[in-house]
Formats: sequence, C-alpha cells, structure tokens
Amino acid sequence: MTQNYSTEDSGIQESFLSHLYELRDRVIKAGLAIIIVFIGLVYWAPDIFHLFAQPLLEALPVGGKMIVTDVTGSFFVPMKVTMLVAFVIALPVVMYQLWAFIAPGLYLHERKLILPLVVSSYTLFIVGMAFAYFLVFPTVFKFMASYNAPLGAEMSTDIDNYLSFAMTTFLAFGITFEVPVVVVVLVRMGLVPLAKLKEIRPYVIVGAFIVAAVVTPPDILSQLLLAVPMTLLYELGLLVARFYVPKPSSDEADDSAATESKTN
Repeated sequence: MTQNYSTEDSGIQESFLSHLYELRDRVIKAGLAIIIVFIGLVYWAPDIFHLFAQPLLEALPVGGKMIVTDVTGSFFVPMKVTMLVAFVIALPVVMYQLWAFIAPGLYLHERKLILPLVVSSYTLFIVGMAFAYFLVFPTVFKFMASYNAPLGAEMSTDIDNYLSFAMTTFLAFGITFEVPVVVVVLVRMGLVPLAKLKEIRPYVIVGAFIVAAVVTPPDILSQLLLAVPMTLLYELGLLVARFYVPKPSSDEADDSAATESKTN
C-alpha cells in the first residue's frame, strides 16, 4: 500500500515538473521572439520614438518641443518604445506559445474556439491602441494645449513622462477593446447567461465610466473617449454572443421536453 502511494506521488511530481519545463520552454520561445524583433528594429529606435510622439508634437505650439530631464532618458526612452513595438509585433507568437501550453488540457470544442479568440483578441487590442493613437491622443493634447494659452504657460513635457502616459493609455484602450471577447467567452463557457449580461447592462455602463475615470487623465473628454467605446463594445459583445450560446445537452433537452409534456 505504501509503495503504491509513493509511486503515485512520484508520478504526480514528475507530471508537475514536466509542465514546469514545458512552461519554461514556452516562455523562452516567446521571449526570444520579442528579442529578435527588437534587434531588427533597434537601429530605427529614434525614428520609432518620433512617430510615437507625433500626436504630442503636433499639438505643441510653434517652437514647442519635448524635453529630457534625465541624463539617460534620451537613450533609454526610445529603447523602451522600440521594445513596446517589438512586443506588439511578436504578440501573435506569444499568444501561440500560451495556446500551445494550455491546449492539451482543453476539450475539442474548446480548442476550436481558441483560434478565433486569439485572432480577435489580437485584432481588437491593435484596434484599441490605434484608436488611442489616432483619435484620443490628438484630441486630448489639443484640448489640454488650449488651456495653456490663456495662462501664458509654455506647454512642454519630459519624454519619460510622455512614455508613461502613452503606455498607460495604450494598455487601457487595448484591454478595453477586449470587452466583446470577454462577453463571448462568458456566454460560450456557460459562466454567465446571455440574459443576465443584458440585465446588468446599466451597471456595466456605470462601471465603464468609473474605469474611465480611474485610468484616464482627469478631464471629462478623455473619460468619455474611453467610456463610450467600452459601452458600445459591450453591446457588440452581446450581439456576437447570441451566436455562441451553448446548446443544451441531450439530457437537458429530454428534461425540458418532459416538463413541457407534463405541463400540457
């Protein structure tokens, strides 16, 4: 009996270690993909940062410019921006490694759902970042610059502060645009009924404005630019989730039919 228990424990330990080794290999492969893309882009790091800062540069008054307050900022900030771009480009590889790690533990119908979820998640994340770059940044920067003229203040910002603001905004909008995917997953996995998600719609709208107030700058314009798309994306998720409502099993269907026959 003791030998059987020891054999079982050793088997569990070996399985656990094998999963750790596989996770390590997946993480290394994902990291290598990001590093390879980064090395390919590092030569153009100054140009990438200039493109990254273009929305703010266009909002600055004539003669306005960005400043560097840290001795190493002019080197490390463009490197950080280039690493961010490398991560976004290599994100499909990262997501594939994650999928390859969890796929063996999924059912067949769950595996079929993974590919469209990965593609849609990546696409929506990029759309969210593009929305922030092309619409939110120019709108917010011009709006804030209009307040400086009456004060006689010169608008300028440190490149490191701009990087922190931009990365926070990119992350906020990228995650926000994942709302339809979250709604579909909740419905498809049977975690939350579609009717319940429709019922809590008013609370979701209030929550969207609360989240926007927390993660965006303290002005009503940027909050609206995040809260309104979040609400619309929730509605889009409800619309798409109608096609992913799980069908009742045969036993549940028989029970429903029996209940209806008794009622009749």
